[in-house]
Amino acid sequence: MLNKNSLFVLMAALLLLTGCYHKPNHVSHPVTDSLTDYQLDSIAFERTHHYTQNYNFVVAADSMVLTLQMPEEAVSQLPTDSFAVYRNEPLVVADIRIMPNDSVDSVWVQLAQTQGLFGWIHESEMLKAVEPDDPISQFISFFSNEHLLIFLVIFVAIAFVYGMRRLLKHHAYIVLFKDIQTFYPTLLTIMVAMAATLYSSIQLFAPDDWREFYFHPSLNPFSQNALLGFFLASVWAMLIVGIAAVDDTFRHLQTTDAVHYLLGLLGICAVIYIIFTISTMYYVGYLFLLAYVGLALYQYLYHTKSKYVCGNCGKQIKQKGRCPHCGAVNV
Repeated sequence: MLNKNSLFVLMAALLLLTGCYHKPNHVSHPVTDSLTDYQLDSIAFERTHHYTQNYNFVVAADSMVLTLQMPEEAVSQLPTDSFAVYRNEPLVVADIRIMPNDSVDSVWVQLAQTQGLFGWIHESEMLKAVEPDDPISQFISFFSNEHLLIFLVIFVAIAFVYGMRRLLKHHAYIVLFKDIQTFYPTLLTIMVAMAATLYSSIQLFAPDDWREFYFHPSLNPFSQNALLGFFLASVWAMLIVGIAAVDDTFRHLQTTDAVHYLLGLLGICAVIYIIFTISTMYYVGYLFLLAYVGLALYQYLYHTKSKYVCGNCGKQIKQKGRCPHCGAVNV
C-alpha cells in the first residue's frame, strides 16, 4: 500500500506531467496587415467555429453522404453525384465555402477521404455525424450523448438503491453514513460535487470555451483559460484524492470490507455527479452544493472523526471506555 511519503511523491509527479507553462489554444499568426483576405477569413472562421482547413475528423454516425459537385451547383439544384463515408472513417477538412444564398446552411465544408475522394456537405449536417479525431474529444462526445446519459441515470439509480440496501443490511461501512476514520472519501465526494457543478457552469455560462476545449482538448490545466484550467486541475485533484482514499480504506478495513466500501463510494460519487450536473443546469445546484458541503463536513466532524486515542494501543477511538481494537478500558 502507498504510505504518505509515496503519495506526495506521486502527487508531485502527476503535477509535473501536466507541465507548468501556458500554451495558447490557437497558433500565433503573423501581423494581420501582411495576411491576405483569404487568410484573414480563415482565422476569423477558426475563432468562431473552432476548426479550419486540415482539421481531422472521424465519422461517428453510421454513415454520412458527401456531394461531389461544388456547393454552387447543389444550391442551384443542379444534378449532383454523391458518395457515402462510414463510421470510424477518418476525414480531413480540405476547404470551406460560405454560400450566403443557401437557405439551409451558408457554411459548406469539403472533406477529403483516405481513398482520395473529396466531397462537400453542410456544416450543420457534418457536425451531427462527426467528432474530432482525438481520444479526449471522443470521450467527451461519448459521455455527452443524451441516450447514454438517460441510460446511466437509470442504471446508476437502480444499482445505487440495490447496493445501499445490501450494504445497510450487512451493517457494512458506507461513506457519510457509517464511515471509517479517514477524511479522504468524504473529501472525494465533495470534490466530485464541486467538479460536476463547475462542469455544468461552464456549459451554461461559457459554452464557447467548452466548445473550444472540445475541438482542441488538453489534460494540461496550464494550457487553458482560468475557468477550464481550474476544472482540469480539479479532475487531477480528484485522481490524487481517490488514490489516497483507496490507500487509507485498505489500511482501515479488511480486504473484503474495503472492496465493499470502495464500491459504495464509487456508487455515491456517481449519484453525486449526476445530481449536481443536472441540478446546476437549472441553477439550483449551487444551493445543493452549499448544503451538501456543510452536511458532509458536519457528518465527518461530529459523527465520524475520532476524538480520543487509546492509551494502550494508540489507535483512534470515538469515545472513552473499552477500546474496540485491543479491549483496554480508557477512562
